[in-house]
Amino acid sequence: MSLQQPPSNPASSPDCTHSNTEYTWQVKANDRDFNNQFTKKGFLCFKQRKYADNVIRTRKYNVLTFLPFNLYEQFQRVANVYFLLMVILQGVPAISTLPWHTTMIPLIMVLATRGVKDIMDDMARYRSDNEINNRLCDILHSGSFRAARWRDVHVGDVVRLRKDQFIPADMLLLNSSEPHSLCYVETADIDGETNLKYRQALSVTHEELHTEDKLATFDGRVLCEEPNSQLHSFSGALHWRGGQHPIDNDRILLRGFRLRNTHTCYGLVIFTGLDSKILRNCGRTVVKRTRIELLMNHVVLMILLFLLVTSLLLAVGAGVWEAQVSGSIEAIAALSEGFSPAYWGFVTFWGYIIILSPAMPMALYITFEVIHVVHSRFINWDLQMHFPEKDTYASARSTSLNEQLGQIEVIFSDKTGTLTQNIMTYKKCCVAGTVYGELLCDGSGAARPLTGFPPQPVDLRWNRYADGKLQFHDELLLERLRNREDQDLREFFRALSVCHTVMVEEKDGVLLYQAASPDEEALVTAARNLGFVFLSRTQDSVTVSELGVERHYHVLAMLDFSSQRRRMSVLVREPEGGLKLYCKGADIVIFERLAPDSPHRDATEKALDGFAEETLRTLCLAGRSVEEGFYREWIGEHHRANMATQGREQELAAAYERIENNLTLLGATAIEDRLQEGVPETIRTLKRAGIKIWVLTGDKKETAVNIGYSCKLLSSDMTILEGKDLRTLLEPAQENNSSNSNNTPRLSKEAGWTNQELLDLHKLGAQRKALVITGPELEFILRANDTAGGVHGQQVELQKRFVELASSCPAVICCRVTPLQKARMVELVRQYQGVVTLAIGDGANDVNMIKTAHIGVGISGQEGLQAVQCSDYSIAQFRFLQRLLLVHGRWSYIRICKYLRFFLFKTLSFTFVHIWYSFFNGFTAQRVFENWFITFYTVLYTSFPVLTMGLLERDVSDRASLQCPELYRVGQYQELFGYRVFGVTMLHALLTSLILFFIPFGAFLPSSHDYQTFAVTVATAAVFTVTAEIALQIWTWSLPNALAILLSIVLYFTLTFMLHSFKLHQAWPKDFLFPGASLNTLRDPYMWLIVLLTVTVCLLPSLAARALDTVLRPPDLHRVHSSEGQGMSVSAVELRTGFRRDQPQRRSSYAFSQERGFGERIASGTSLGKGKGARGARRQGLGEQQ
Repeated sequence: MSLQQPPSNPASSPDCTHSNTEYTWQVKANDRDFNNQFTKKGFLCFKQRKYADNVIRTRKYNVLTFLPFNLYEQFQRVANVYFLLMVILQGVPAISTLPWHTTMIPLIMVLATRGVKDIMDDMARYRSDNEINNRLCDILHSGSFRAARWRDVHVGDVVRLRKDQFIPADMLLLNSSEPHSLCYVETADIDGETNLKYRQALSVTHEELHTEDKLATFDGRVLCEEPNSQLHSFSGALHWRGGQHPIDNDRILLRGFRLRNTHTCYGLVIFTGLDSKILRNCGRTVVKRTRIELLMNHVVLMILLFLLVTSLLLAVGAGVWEAQVSGSIEAIAALSEGFSPAYWGFVTFWGYIIILSPAMPMALYITFEVIHVVHSRFINWDLQMHFPEKDTYASARSTSLNEQLGQIEVIFSDKTGTLTQNIMTYKKCCVAGTVYGELLCDGSGAARPLTGFPPQPVDLRWNRYADGKLQFHDELLLERLRNREDQDLREFFRALSVCHTVMVEEKDGVLLYQAASPDEEALVTAARNLGFVFLSRTQDSVTVSELGVERHYHVLAMLDFSSQRRRMSVLVREPEGGLKLYCKGADIVIFERLAPDSPHRDATEKALDGFAEETLRTLCLAGRSVEEGFYREWIGEHHRANMATQGREQELAAAYERIENNLTLLGATAIEDRLQEGVPETIRTLKRAGIKIWVLTGDKKETAVNIGYSCKLLSSDMTILEGKDLRTLLEPAQENNSSNSNNTPRLSKEAGWTNQELLDLHKLGAQRKALVITGPELEFILRANDTAGGVHGQQVELQKRFVELASSCPAVICCRVTPLQKARMVELVRQYQGVVTLAIGDGANDVNMIKTAHIGVGISGQEGLQAVQCSDYSIAQFRFLQRLLLVHGRWSYIRICKYLRFFLFKTLSFTFVHIWYSFFNGFTAQRVFENWFITFYTVLYTSFPVLTMGLLERDVSDRASLQCPELYRVGQYQELFGYRVFGVTMLHALLTSLILFFIPFGAFLPSSHDYQTFAVTVATAAVFTVTAEIALQIWTWSLPNALAILLSIVLYFTLTFMLHSFKLHQAWPKDFLFPGASLNTLRDPYMWLIVLLTVTVCLLPSLAARALDTVLRPPDLHRVHSSEGQGMSVSAVELRTGFRRDQPQRRSSYAFSQERGFGERIASGTSLGKGKGARGARRQGLGEQQ
């Protein structure tokens, strides 16, 4: 392998294949005037700067746009448009039956209430934006670096960053304080991985720009591609001093990276703000609306249609009455003023539109907003979702989506930092057929060691290099190692300490490891704690302390890891002079390369099965001695393959294959990727609730699958469908041919399943399937969205079939997917399944997915606040998701549905009374009730009981909701509010209005009571009927419910007596038309008998329905409800395990980063000082030279 950095001269580099004309993005260093001259087309004929500023704006409004944008959003509600039309109609004297201000004032209150809430939500986003925009960095200005905010960073600026700072914009790395200008970064916000990656500056900038003065005079120009969303690719060139130097992704620091283990670095800003790659993957902020809200729009349209049709029919009745009846009655004929029947019909139509408008009352939307806000506060105040380690509470960042939490059908989850802590723990190993670290489990499931005593970690105080983090529970292993008698154990841990690409530095006497993956760091750290300490490396050597004895191994070749090889090897010369090859990788790969007489193979396979049972990540180690003659022959072949200009990868693979065989098995390791607390139990509970879980991760397949097993998303008896099987199933059927008449081409078992087998699996709909697919394999499905001319019909069918198949699987895992692919997956499921989706993640790579889903949940974890800032809800741990959905979501759905149902019932039953009265007043659009009763009926007289129902109602306790998650399905099936429920509510309101009108009408018909007495009687019966109906439907009584009912009755009688006073009538005779009517009516016992009879008859349908519901309710559900007072006994709710293993399957995981390892850098010498260990002198950073 080459020992020097690849040349940057384009003439000698095959990477520079682009001409200057192919690049349209031009950036000049330290010259803002030059960069500001570039413009692009803006609004209409105006021009704007081509390069975006570095200010992040996630808020929706500003001072100028708030009023028009917010009003536009609010008038998306059909009801608000309807109310505005009512205000306009009430302003026309000829048709007005109610004063215009009776509708205008409530409309302003509705718009103002929602507007204030939207301002509060937007202010929270504004504060989050300011927190990011005001982060600090150093910008080179006027020859020196000065502290500046991120918002002040411009394209072309030279920026200095220090250790642990975040990268403010996409930059070209110019120099760093590390040897060869290496720069170590953490990319958790980009791909979810917390292990370190490296970037390296161009050799020309590394050699020339090593002082502040030279950086100040740097005037290079970067020509590169336009801003795009491709996180793992970059194409461009640096033009400086007459040379052209190609730039690829290894030279670029992306916004969102975090500088680690590098004291100082310097970069040239290329993309800022919305042009940066991570923000190109974030998607647009969209206004999210719940199913209930969209359904309410349709309900409002249906009510409006009903009112229009009813008003039209009543207007026809008015015209017929005017033409055939009113002319024969002299008193009525005198009032017609000579207008035609058509005119009276037209005027009466608009009069009925106004008088029936309370069917869609303003109070519905005012209290709707209040309920949403209070439900959000319940989430914020829930102490059971408090994470004390970080003092973090759950937060409802959006206050209008709460009921949607009770209807989730598919969850899209990130892996790293969401399901896992991304902390690898060395648990066990198998060496020479013996398993070390074994623990037994007693009947209670508690872990016990073989001795039967409580588990105690081994004492490592004898090892001065031990870091105190290893918790290993097997003294036997340590005893055999320290006795120096077990050569198999010594060889096993020697392989762990030598065969890796870890780099090390010593700081304050402590060794610090830098690994390409947390798995590799865990293995090297475990060997270190057990006495085999990796001390240092140079370009061609590794130094290890083996139980106190320092040994130097000469590294002859490093066969690096790749996702295709699934293994890595190192060829070393031992201090004694012998040649040894150590290899580690996936068990399948290693076992294929073992010598036929390799010992302990069966015992190791059995141990691997046991590790798999415990969902541990496994890795096998092997080795072989290499003869000198074979080595000299092989190293020549390897050198020729490494220097090949064509087919280099294939030739290297052949050379690797030749030496990586006839291995001797050394043993196997078992590592635990520590899950967050409660993740398996949460997933099991959510699956019982009927929620499907998809894991979308940027990590590699083996890692994701292992986590799937660990968190109980996958079980060993599941049938795994992989990408190649999926593609065979989804591709269009081939033409019939002689060898295959059924149009299902046969695949070999090595290639995968047959098409017919996959079809059979799909048709069976078995619940033991899981789909595992990678991002590259998804491209042939998702590319349909990228077609410029629209989506082709065949591709649409392909997407539909994929979504249908994936939705039939209880578990789906998508690996190595980009942020954009995550969002597209969510979009496909929303588009073709029509289900309510939830996306949960903790990093910037999850933002697009969070924005695309119906509900976005951010975890305030280790990867910054980007996901939280763009989410609708934030929680501290994944386990809190079950309480957020099954308790708060379900309760909110129940409360909102019951609130809407009974609000519509009380307003419709009250409004429909006017229809029946029309048949007895000549269709003249007269009111049954007085004006003030119509105004206060929905606002005061009947609002408080239904409001407390919407705020506090619940069918079972929070504990019962979690113990019986099957209750959650009521929201998924939309059982409590839908078109059917609305239809039943309409019929119920229609029947109630008939009873409210005709029983008093029939009772007063033979009497001498007047219209005012009749109006007060019907009004009293309506208030008592609605209040009693709500009282019958309350499941959980509380003091606020009782006070609300009492307050409604008190307010009705108090205000009625006040508004019917003679003093008010004398002061405003046109506004108060019922002087003394209530006092006279309510003193009459006959009136109370009529009210009692009316209310009783009105309640009979509800009582009958409640009795039938009790009789027909499923027994299990009945036991859950009836056991509330008995503490939810075990017999009431059966708890089933969600994990069963029939045929254990090993899941060997050489779980390295999806990027390549450090092997090439180590072999080339660019990752460390040649001839010096990591403990040697390090080059001082530029910041220290100043």
